[in-house]
Amino acid sequence: MIARTAERRFSGPRMVVIATLAMGLTFPGQTASISVFIDPIIAELGVGRTAVSAAYMIGTLAGAFTLPWVGRAVDRYGVRSVMSVVVAALGLALVGLSFAADLFGLAFGFIGIRMLGQGALGLCAATLVSRWYAKRRGRVLSVQIAVGGGIIALSPVPLERLISAFDWRTAMLVEAAVVVAVMLPLALVWTRDRPAELGQFVDGDPAGGARSGPEPGMSRGQAMRHPFFWVLVATFATAGFFNAAIGFHLIALLGERGLSATEAAANFLPQAVAGTVATLLVGSILDRASPRLLIAAAMLAFAVAFAWGTMADPGWSAVGFGIVFGACGNALRAIEIGTTPRLFGTAHIGAIRGVVSGVTITCSAFAPVIYSLFYSWTGSFSLVLWLSTLVPLAVMVAALTAPLPHQETEPDTRLTT
Repeated sequence: MIARTAERRFSGPRMVVIATLAMGLTFPGQTASISVFIDPIIAELGVGRTAVSAAYMIGTLAGAFTLPWVGRAVDRYGVRSVMSVVVAALGLALVGLSFAADLFGLAFGFIGIRMLGQGALGLCAATLVSRWYAKRRGRVLSVQIAVGGGIIALSPVPLERLISAFDWRTAMLVEAAVVVAVMLPLALVWTRDRPAELGQFVDGDPAGGARSGPEPGMSRGQAMRHPFFWVLVATFATAGFFNAAIGFHLIALLGERGLSATEAAANFLPQAVAGTVATLLVGSILDRASPRLLIAAAMLAFAVAFAWGTMADPGWSAVGFGIVFGACGNALRAIEIGTTPRLFGTAHIGAIRGVVSGVTITCSAFAPVIYSLFYSWTGSFSLVLWLSTLVPLAVMVAALTAPLPHQETEPDTRLTT
């Protein structure tokens, strides 16, 4: 319903701030943050690395299966309502995980933080901005991803210090308090699903947007019938898989190359800086550049990062690895989030993104276990890193050859898929 008195100032920037904080505060469910908890959990609970990786996989898979339904809930009930529930539930999940005493408790806790943190809250954040902007969507989303991704990438450093000063359980309780105290008031009080709720227009432009009426775009089923949809799924899934695999084992992976635990944790800093810069650069051209070329270039650089990881040494070589890896991971996320509404519209963007996120998180669930198994078999991460280069190269070929959809010629104004 349109507000009786429209706000004079366009509220899109406010929604960007809220969505950016929401994306950043998904960090408790992101692999980068979870990675600093792994060794302390192993030491306290007396379980093996592969067993913890398996618990993480089970929790992630269970969480991933719910995301298509979360996406449909966002379309039906709105970002504001769903985000409020998700934030409260994420806080409870973190509190519950802090009391885990065995593998069962870990798996159950991982279900909560992966489904709610990495999945549902991130989906809400991306959907909110997509519905407030169209012409400037790529640039706005790039800022959101750059800043939100920076918060995620920087989070392991204070978390590692909290764990060192207290313990991993206390650090997890601090995460819960921060997420709920910051995001719950923003979701309940300040978030609005669409410009029409405040009598405003998409992009703040009365000439280019409408206050009400059906949004353009394909249904989930229509989108899934296009080959390039699966290229975008593969793009996001590749980023999710390798961010999970390498992020989860980063301390051990760089430790194999001669870095201390503190030096390895600090590698998240160049990843954060590079990811922020890459996202802003991608965002500045995303609205007019070919998605084919953007995906292909990012995938080629991703393959280079994996090869670099087999040779990184302490010092600038390790920093260089972090720069390339961080830049690619964030750039790929920005490309998918900006390109999906551009090609498939926003009418059912929650349901469409639910599929993308569900597949991505499913892939990321297997990543730590696969890397752990290769490490157990070979005593090194080198072989699995070399094999990893084949995946982005395959996606690069698909991006260059799959046909592009034209969503404006296939509108779908139905309320459900």
